[in-house]
Amino acid sequence: MKSTTKDMVFIALFTSIMIVCAFITIPFYVPFTLQTFALFTIIGILGTKKAFLSVLLYLLLGAVGLPVFSGFRGGIGHLFGVTGGYLLGFLLTTLISGTLLKIFSKSGKTTFLSHCFSMLTGLIACYAFGSAWYLLLYTNSTDSVSITSVLSLCVFPFVIPDIFKIILSAYVTKLLKRHL
Repeated sequence: MKSTTKDMVFIALFTSIMIVCAFITIPFYVPFTLQTFALFTIIGILGTKKAFLSVLLYLLLGAVGLPVFSGFRGGIGHLFGVTGGYLLGFLLTTLISGTLLKIFSKSGKTTFLSHCFSMLTGLIACYAFGSAWYLLLYTNSTDSVSITSVLSLCVFPFVIPDIFKIILSAYVTKLLKRHL
């Protein structure tokens, strides 16, 4: 893929937006951030390849220790810790959601619903990857834990907020694409 200066600027800009959204915490019974909202919007606007590079850059910045993850955390230990699979799952989400959006686009059926479906499919893959990662690392480091416990702790509290973020992302993406 040949990158233009404009592509590199957009990749860096959307990486920065993801960092800012990771810092925005909405208090709830389980606090959540706008990190996945940024992820869905990045995929919708940049497409698969550039979104992948933007998310990869975000993860690399966190891996070298910059506090770019939620809660102003960073470091290789956080990225490869028990919850790091959800962060690494962002790359999987980018590939799956971006590919689905491209398929819908080629068929001429890119709609609000196709955007939501694509993002939801990628999110489910991220949940699955992150939960498997959590289960594997947690079981290797301490006692065993059930998949129900992992889902109750790491997935179920975030499903409804993430669905709202997908819907908001579909709307924002549609508005921004007109101007970019």
